[in-house]
Amino acid sequence: MSARPMLLQDRGGFVDRHDLWTEAQYAAAGQLRRVVDELGIEMVRFSFADQHGVLRGKTLARAAVPSALRSGVTAPSSLLLKDTSGQSAFPVFSADTGVGVDGFSGAGDIVLVPDPTTFRVLPWAGRTAMVLCDVRFPDGSPVPFCTRSILRNELATLAARGLGMTVGAELEFHVFREAGVGVGPEQVGGPGRPGAAAPALPTTRGAQLLHDEGLDAMQPLVDALYRGLTSLDLPLRSIELEFGPSQFELTMEAGDAAEVADAVVLCRTAVRRIAAGLGYHATFMSRPQGAEGASTGWHLHQSLQDLATGAGVFVPDTARETLSAVGSGYLAGLLDHAFAAAAFTTPTVNGYKRYQPYSLAPDRVAWGVDNKGAMIRAVGGPGDPATRLENRSGEPAANPYLYIASQLVSGMDGVDRGLVPPAPTAQPYAADARALPSNLGAAVDALRDDAAFRAAFGDAVVEWYATIKRAEFDRYLRHVSDWEQREYFGIF
Repeated sequence: MSARPMLLQDRGGFVDRHDLWTEAQYAAAGQLRRVVDELGIEMVRFSFADQHGVLRGKTLARAAVPSALRSGVTAPSSLLLKDTSGQSAFPVFSADTGVGVDGFSGAGDIVLVPDPTTFRVLPWAGRTAMVLCDVRFPDGSPVPFCTRSILRNELATLAARGLGMTVGAELEFHVFREAGVGVGPEQVGGPGRPGAAAPALPTTRGAQLLHDEGLDAMQPLVDALYRGLTSLDLPLRSIELEFGPSQFELTMEAGDAAEVADAVVLCRTAVRRIAAGLGYHATFMSRPQGAEGASTGWHLHQSLQDLATGAGVFVPDTARETLSAVGSGYLAGLLDHAFAAAAFTTPTVNGYKRYQPYSLAPDRVAWGVDNKGAMIRAVGGPGDPATRLENRSGEPAANPYLYIASQLVSGMDGVDRGLVPPAPTAQPYAADARALPSNLGAAVDALRDDAAFRAAFGDAVVEWYATIKRAEFDRYLRHVSDWEQREYFGIF
């Protein structure tokens, strides 16, 4: 039995010609079209996660959906060459863009190929649904800068070794009350010069971790988030009040790495849109103004399993060990590549202002046994099938595909090279260990020098990403900040 289309008019499109879907995706496409008809869906968003993990795409009317499922949706290739302000980091209209890959000159088109298994009906937009897409060139060849594909390629390499990856996500974020109405002239900007941030007010007082009544005060939002996230079929585990003012946390059940990455992308969009519908502004920026007391992080739990048996390969054999030999090598790889991986785990200028001592965020490259001050926290032990490693250095704005892929590349390099981690620390903020990068520029420089990432992702991908992030950081260095104005304008 095959789920591929039987009717001639449903065959011969871009997806069919280049054999881009599995049988499961063809079956999901058929179910998608039935749901659209049964629920009266009028618009479907075809979206992909760009280099920053931000969803971009086109919203199609119902009549255009069958064609988009057959042949995808075109979009400008220049979307993959921009920094977070929308400014291109490469000469996109030149014959040679300098990106190291053909197909980007003249800002020509790329094709968004939908993955029907990701279809969701959006709870915040009436009669509207969305589907996540991968990115291809018009000739059907893969675009190497498709971050969703980068993760899946690494997972395929892992599967060829008989291993699978499970991850769990703890995402912290801030929720403010909107203080303005709509977009004012001061919020209007352009590429390389974003407008002013919208004015906002705090929602909670802070310093009361997991306070029930503090969460009760935000119950309308909590209820809306629960309904919205569960209706999207996301693996929501908890909604919590965090320590800082206006700070919250969502946790997700552990699951397949590729599926959790998709869930994180959808979750962040859902949180922002649901909050906005109630007059709040939710942000996954790590350290926004007005919330300096506690920065937000993304704690990524990770483990490997034997695909044949399902057994966790990090579980140690004896009571004297914290991790198995594979787990220890993987841990050593995370530590060895921490500087380079920071370009993916903490990809914004703002995120590095989170690395401060005694803040429940790490400030150096160290690990501990169930220690939440260390960069890597080892959890579990002998006989515990949930034995895992938790990287606490990531920021919640990170692209989930690149964040998870960076961990896999780092950890497996440690396994392959037989690296041995140092002894665990019981004093993570006083350990004799290398400090984490102090800024995005240092992390990007380390990424460019990292042979393991070049071998895994390819030189073109590393240079593409590093060029975009270096342009973003250099633009930050050229900006005259309010700190400089206050510090020097009056005294000199």
